[in-house]
Amino acid sequence: MDANRSDEASVSNARIIYILYLISLVVGITGLIGVVMAYIYRADAPDWMQSHYGFLIRTFWIGLLYVIVGALLTSVAVGFLILLFWLVWLIIRCVKGLQYLERREPHPDPETWMFG
Repeated sequence: MDANRSDEASVSNARIIYILYLISLVVGITGLIGVVMAYIYRADAPDWMQSHYGFLIRTFWIGLLYVIVGALLTSVAVGFLILLFWLVWLIIRCVKGLQYLERREPHPDPETWMFG
């Protein structure tokens, strides 16, 4: 497969993962499917796409941490605020990641804990 087709396949795969993360807000299991896909496709991705896969993998694990902490703290009401933050955080991260992806740019800060 030539480099151009490889790039397009990688972009399509990353786009699907971002969308799966957004769908996970309604159907939770799609987030797990997305992170598995990110781990699988990361190794064969072009250099500029590796930052997107790293960002997607971190988004899953950091998001899972936020959800667990939020769920544990719902009995003291602050948990609902954490879960609301996670909801907004996930949407913003996915939208910003998709914007970089559509411009065919590497993610500038895949290591961030915030919005990216």
